[in-house]
Amino acid sequence: MRVAIRVRPGSSRARVGGMHGDRLVVAVTARAVDGAATATALAALAEALGVRPRFVVLASGATSRDKVVEVADEVVDDALRARLAVLSQPC
Repeated sequence: MRVAIRVRPGSSRARVGGMHGDRLVVAVTARAVDGAATATALAALAEALGVRPRFVVLASGATSRDKVVEVADEVVDDALRARLAVLSQPC
């Protein structure tokens, strides 16, 4: 399953939730230097979805705030889709 996200680096606290257009917002405390924000965003998204970090990988957007991540099909179930729907609600 692919998930479009918008990374907000340098936030005061990490959080996953809300929408920026059609993308899920992932705010991280890491700065956008040497891929630190991307790595932190992937880990935060995995935690929010309740899956291991190895099941969430970057599909595109390595140097952009707008990214597409791939969640491994083997962990996608109705519960994960429900968590994603809750996270996608406007804040």
